[in-house]
Amino acid sequence: MIPDEHYTGFPNIRGQQCGQLVISLDFELYWGVRQRALVKDYFPNILGARRAIPALLDLFTKYSIHATWATVGFLFFDQTRTLLDFAPRQRPEYSDRRLDPYSDLPPADVRETSESIFFAPSLIRLIAGTAGQEIATHTFSHYFCLEEGQNIETFRQDLLAARAAGRQLGLELRSLVFPQNEFRAEYIRPCVDAGITAYRGNPPSWVYQEAPQDQQGHIRRLGRLADAYLPLTSGNCRTLPIFSDGTPVNVPASRFLRPYSPTLRAFERLRLRRIIAEMSVAARKGLLYHLWWHPHNFGLNTEDNLAFLRKILDHYRLLRERYGFASRNMGEVADACLEARPEGRP
Repeated sequence: MIPDEHYTGFPNIRGQQCGQLVISLDFELYWGVRQRALVKDYFPNILGARRAIPALLDLFTKYSIHATWATVGFLFFDQTRTLLDFAPRQRPEYSDRRLDPYSDLPPADVRETSESIFFAPSLIRLIAGTAGQEIATHTFSHYFCLEEGQNIETFRQDLLAARAAGRQLGLELRSLVFPQNEFRAEYIRPCVDAGITAYRGNPPSWVYQEAPQDQQGHIRRLGRLADAYLPLTSGNCRTLPIFSDGTPVNVPASRFLRPYSPTLRAFERLRLRRIIAEMSVAARKGLLYHLWWHPHNFGLNTEDNLAFLRKILDHYRLLRERYGFASRNMGEVADACLEARPEGRP
C-alpha cells in the first residue's frame, strides 16, 4: 500500500491527478434536533452518538481517514454559564420561536457528563487529538440562515462567537457547514471575516437545493430517500482543483450517508452499490467525492452502521491502491485548491 504521506495536493506519486475522498460529520448532539416535535423520542440516538464517536475515530485511524467534524459552538463548553459568556449580544430573532436555542439552555449549573446531550468538550478534545481530524464549525448556535427573523449581521456575530469558542480550546476553526444545509451566497462575506477557508456546498440536483424548512416538502424528502438507493441524480463528483473568486472554497457534498434502517434492510446492497459506484468514478477520473452524516445517525444500530462504513472504507482502500484515491478533510482540500490557483487569480 502507498503510504498516506505521499499524497500531497492533487497529483499522485505518478504525476497524475488523483481523486479525493472527503468525509464530513455534522456534530450537533441535542442542538441539531431540538426543534423537532418528537425530539424526546430521539434522545437514544443523541446519547448513542457519544459512544459512536470513539468507534468512528478508531475506524478512521485504522483506514487513515481524514475527516472534518463541523461542531456546534454550544458543545465547546461544559456548562451554560460559560457558554453565555461567549454568546453574541446580537442574536437572531426567529419568527418561529421554536428555532431559538437560547430559550432552551439547561440550568446554569448543569455540566458535561458521559451522558450529556448539551455539552461535549471532552469529545471535541478526543477528536482534535486524533490524526487527520479537523474540528470545524457548524456555527455557534446551529444558526438557520434561510429562516425569517435573522440577518447577515447576527450571522456574522454568531460565527465570531464560534471562532472564540474554538480558540478557548486552542483550536482554529477554518471550515464551515451551514446547519440544515441552508447555504446563502450573500453570507459568504462574514465567513471570510471569521477566517473560514472552506464550506460544504450542496449537490446540484433540485432535491438537494437549499430552502427554508417549511419549503422542503414531502416530494424533496422522498426524492432524497429514493436517491440513496436508486440512481435518480448524477453529477455528484466535482472536478479538482476547485477554483473560486477567493475564499472560502466550496467543497460540495456528494452524498448523505443514510443510517441503517431495519425497515429498509432488504435494500442495503443498493445503498452500498450507489456509494461505491460514485467513489469509483471519482477515483478513476481524479474527482472529489464528499460523503457526510451526523454522529447521531450512528447512535442506534451502531454496529450495523459501522459494518456498513467498513465496507465503504474497504473499497476506499482498494481505490487508493489502484488509482491513488486520497482521503482529505475539508480544510486540506481548500488549502490545496488555494495553492493551485492560477497566477493573478484572487
